[in-house]
Amino acid sequence: MIATVHPSPVSGILTAPRSKSSMQRACAAALLHKGRTTIILPGQSNDDMAARDVITKLGATISGTDAELVVESGGVKPASPSINCGESGLGIRMFTPIAALSAETLVISGTGSLVTRPMDFFDEIFPKVGVHIRSNGGKLPLEVKGPLQPADITVDGSLSSQFLTGLLMAYSAAGANDVTITVNDLKSRPYIDLTLEVMKAFHMKMPVNKGHAAFYFDKEPPPVQPEHIRYGVEGDWSGAAFLLVAAAIAGRLNLVDLWRGSTQADKAILIALERCGANMRGDEESVIIRPAELKGFSFDATECPDLFPPLVALASYCQGETVITGAKRLKHKESDRASTLQEEF
Repeated sequence: MIATVHPSPVSGILTAPRSKSSMQRACAAALLHKGRTTIILPGQSNDDMAARDVITKLGATISGTDAELVVESGGVKPASPSINCGESGLGIRMFTPIAALSAETLVISGTGSLVTRPMDFFDEIFPKVGVHIRSNGGKLPLEVKGPLQPADITVDGSLSSQFLTGLLMAYSAAGANDVTITVNDLKSRPYIDLTLEVMKAFHMKMPVNKGHAAFYFDKEPPPVQPEHIRYGVEGDWSGAAFLLVAAAIAGRLNLVDLWRGSTQADKAILIALERCGANMRGDEESVIIRPAELKGFSFDATECPDLFPPLVALASYCQGETVITGAKRLKHKESDRASTLQEEF
């Protein structure tokens, strides 16, 4: 397809897209919840649909509408020997430990750039928790056989927090007792805070968070879960960041259903917009952007690497020099984002 794009202003009122981070975690928690879960305003992205497919392959049943999704589950009871996480990095890293709760042999795969991304952390950690694993030289597909048995382990959090998300949920579902997950150099801490929020909303056994350096599961029994849990998917600060930057550059926008109290890492786009002088106001559930002169700014995106593309777009319209740090983590995304952004801009 050949398309011609002309400059034009941005104007109007939009509802923020649903958060993939929130939706995929809700799907995982709904699978582990033995009962019924109603997910309100479920996401419809490719990653969200892949998560829905994964939990059905692992034993859940799904019904409902675009407004409310009903998940019935008895825990991890695989209905298929293979699951495919699509192109979702969160999906593969989160659902693999959860799938390993099963004693059945399962093949876990993905598509697109996901098949070239490193997965060697599974090879390192899984044998320590009783899970047999065979990978393709540290990459997909993975063959795993549990059941996962919680034990004291140390994981590297410098590349991604997503594997830790899966381990926390799997340990909780397995009834982890007097064990600790120690984490070295954890990045993207807000995403772990979101994981813990979802776990709490689903009445899962919660670890003691020791400053994000360790997570201790005590000897207390897990709480009694209600038969029916309702969970509302948040608006997505990752997707909203592009819309907010577009409005700051080229017009007026009222973006609604964005919760400012969210733990999503990409809510930090508000800090960048404030620093560059964007004309911004709103309330606890909306952001209003109006035209303003934009100036260069400094921003550390170590905890929110998904913001690099909209931040670079924003910086290209700011007068003066902008410095965005934290680019080290961009190499192992769906592309080498740092090189791609340099090349395109």
